[in-house]
Amino acid sequence: MQFEFATARRILFGAGRIDDVPMLAAGMGENAFVIGGRNTERCDALLVNLKLQGIGSTRFSVAGEPTTDLIQEATAQARDQKCDLVIGIGGGSVIDAAKAVAALLTNTGDLFTYLEVIGQGQAISRDPAPCIAIPTTAGTGAEVTRNAVMQSPEHQLKVSMRSPLMLPRKAVVDPELTRTLPPALTASTGMDALTQLLEAFVSRGANPLTDGICREGLMRAARSLVTAWSQGDDMAAREDMAVASLFGGLALANAKLGAAHGLAAPLGGQYAIPHGVVCARLLPLVMAANINALKAAGASGESALGRYGEVARIVLDDPRASAEEGVQWAHRLAETLEIPGLGAFGFGPDDIASVVPKAQRASSMQGNPVMLGSDDLKALLEAAL
Repeated sequence: MQFEFATARRILFGAGRIDDVPMLAAGMGENAFVIGGRNTERCDALLVNLKLQGIGSTRFSVAGEPTTDLIQEATAQARDQKCDLVIGIGGGSVIDAAKAVAALLTNTGDLFTYLEVIGQGQAISRDPAPCIAIPTTAGTGAEVTRNAVMQSPEHQLKVSMRSPLMLPRKAVVDPELTRTLPPALTASTGMDALTQLLEAFVSRGANPLTDGICREGLMRAARSLVTAWSQGDDMAAREDMAVASLFGGLALANAKLGAAHGLAAPLGGQYAIPHGVVCARLLPLVMAANINALKAAGASGESALGRYGEVARIVLDDPRASAEEGVQWAHRLAETLEIPGLGAFGFGPDDIASVVPKAQRASSMQGNPVMLGSDDLKALLEAAL
């Protein structure tokens, strides 16, 4: 057995930990580039407290999923302002932007030197500028992942800049920051976290360390996602989902994912479909397809098949639950959370053929526990409409 595990140099978790950020930053830089979401007023208190620590700041907004152009614009602005520290406070898109800017600040190539698929894919050679990641959603776990995902509208793809060096120096996870997350966003981001945990647990890259993380995360997500969605002020549920999101990030960064995320990559690049919605609609379908394929594989599929049974027992809290009952649970969960079908976003039957070959080349597809062919993937997308 061989595996490795890497994560942020320090993780701080708990209600009120946002208040620790200025002191943490004081030893990391003198001029912070603070990346926030659409509403940058959420950064106001942080900027004031940074100033009290003698740290200057420049504010930058990432209103949606970052594009290659936006990352280059942000990097140019950070350089012009002579920033030596990057802080991302927001959802996964904001944190991914922060990780990319931090890496580009200290490495000599431009963005396309390091991008996978559409760029040269070269490894970054120098440590990024110090980066503090502060999630305000409970879904991506981007605060502890080693890549930054961005859109290339020109190529109609989501692509990554990836390196172990891109892990943030500090990850500050404060569940209080998710209290005001709207129900629809709570649902989609929560389903992303759940999908990451489940796919990492059954993936070809799973290892004993990620297994334990996934088991704990799955249990917390299963018991609390619906409550966090329906009762946003329930801080016990919000805390569970913050843990599940963090653990999903830890797991995917050190194991692999699967077909749901493999299909999500091109879908998100071509269509304005929230990533968590894609995961939610595809997860039970991928589970069913994988279970059927593993059964057909006989003895070679028994190990992965057993993991789907364990997933069912965890999420249903039932020692007798079967893999198929786990699939039914995932279907019911998506319906309970009122997750729309992919067709609601303009994706239709005529679009399926263009997505499948791109999905087959996605890195996440390589972790799926069994090979799914083109016809299998087409059927999954048809059922998700």
